[in-house]
Amino acid sequence: MSYEQAQPDISPVSRREEGRRKLRRLVFAVCVLVFVPSVIAIGLSAWEDRKYYLVSALIILVSALPFFIAFEKRRPLARELTLIAVMTALGVAGRAAFYMLPQFKPIAAIVIVAGCAFGCEAGFIVGALTIFVSNMFFGQGPWTPWQMFALGLVGFFAGLIFRGEIKTKLRLFLLCLYGAVSVLVVYGGIVDTSFVFTSAQEVTAASFLAAYASGFVFNLIFAGATVLFLLILAKPLLNKLSRIKKKHGVFR
Repeated sequence: MSYEQAQPDISPVSRREEGRRKLRRLVFAVCVLVFVPSVIAIGLSAWEDRKYYLVSALIILVSALPFFIAFEKRRPLARELTLIAVMTALGVAGRAAFYMLPQFKPIAAIVIVAGCAFGCEAGFIVGALTIFVSNMFFGQGPWTPWQMFALGLVGFFAGLIFRGEIKTKLRLFLLCLYGAVSVLVVYGGIVDTSFVFTSAQEVTAASFLAAYASGFVFNLIFAGATVLFLLILAKPLLNKLSRIKKKHGVFR
């Protein structure tokens, strides 16, 4: 093989494809960070949290739309949808398996792994779907859209910050650190905030402080469980998913 043949493909076509991928991620970020909170706000103000099934369905639709309307002029591969379904099923099964232990669940760890393996789009969708489907067993309510958004963001930011296999102890440590912080701050903060808007009689600073204080221990348990399950699952799962991606050419 000549030197020229060994060079990476930096043709105009490859650059256009990379540009389309970046554009898709940008549109997805706008959908997640702007449209999804707007949908929740509309459900809270206009529908008084009574149509939470509709709000949940809209969140799934808004978050999945950029994924299905690919800017790479192709439909999502069936294998990609299958992998998203498998990771969602793992999250639902993991939540059900530990139902007797409040907040001690592996769902955040599985969502983080999905984001690291498949990207921010898949991470958010797996997080939102895991909550929506598992709440069919644990109970749907006005809290469901908030939980979907919160766990979806955990997977979304994991896909932005981390990508690929766990090859060093430092990377695993940083991933576990992210898991703890994201569950405490992102998931816990959003879910505790939802309690004030959906359950408190008055929206005051005192009600926010009470919600955060009462939820801190539960969030701490959830964060500890996330770190533990990341230590156990992250490296083998990410290595396996990386091989699947290379073999089938998915989530490029």
